[in-house]
Amino acid sequence: MTTRVRFPAVAGLFYPKDARSLAAEVDRYLAARRSDRPAAIGPKVIVVPHAGYRFSAAVAAHAYALVDELEPKPTRVVLLGPSHTVPLRAMAVSAADVWRTPLGDVAVDRGTVDDLATLPGVVVDEVPHMREHALEVQVPFLQRLLPDGFELVPVVVGHTEPGEVAALLDRCWGTEETLIVISTDLSHYLPLPEAQSLDRVTVDAVLAGDLDAITTDRACGAMPLKGAVVAAKRHGLQARLLAMATSADAGGDHWRVVGYGSFAYASAA
Repeated sequence: MTTRVRFPAVAGLFYPKDARSLAAEVDRYLAARRSDRPAAIGPKVIVVPHAGYRFSAAVAAHAYALVDELEPKPTRVVLLGPSHTVPLRAMAVSAADVWRTPLGDVAVDRGTVDDLATLPGVVVDEVPHMREHALEVQVPFLQRLLPDGFELVPVVVGHTEPGEVAALLDRCWGTEETLIVISTDLSHYLPLPEAQSLDRVTVDAVLAGDLDAITTDRACGAMPLKGAVVAAKRHGLQARLLAMATSADAGGDHWRVVGYGSFAYASAA
């Protein structure tokens, strides 16, 4: 049987395409956060941005540094993000057997993917994954943090109901072996003061679990994010803001900025 490979779409654009350079860059972002990370949180769910590494990887590293502390290490990562390249009114699980990055191949958990495909609103469709960066840019971080290997459950989330996303997460929630990663940026292309103000509203909504205030014009990954908010509440998890920034903080202009945030969900106990 031929192995179906999802090839990298944004290597050399959003992150280095050379394996050694990519590993060094990811390790550098993680090392900068290991020295100032908060006391062990033990996240079940993390929320991370997905721009080019120059702009958002430092924010994402705040969440990934916490994954580094998890024991036992996750062996399955359920990765959800929005669709930027094709219109989608469903949740599309990957049809690939492996996802390839410059750091190597990651096996897709076909058993879980095939099970999820039985849920309402879920389809097996590789087209939304082929050029989508929101999921791809997370995989090198996971490869560096989980060197003993893990299986991936990639899901591109289109326009769907939070309850359907939460049902998908519930189906593969698991125990310590499963980490859930939600990929989203915050506001897009606003002047810096306006972006910072709007991002604060969105952050407060995430922390409060206010679904109505989490919208696609405030967070491109609002659909998967809202589903995670519902599922986290159902499982008794509490959100914690880890970092906020904008593209202006990384040297971008101040007139059309993109906002970034990272969060961790862990037991409130």
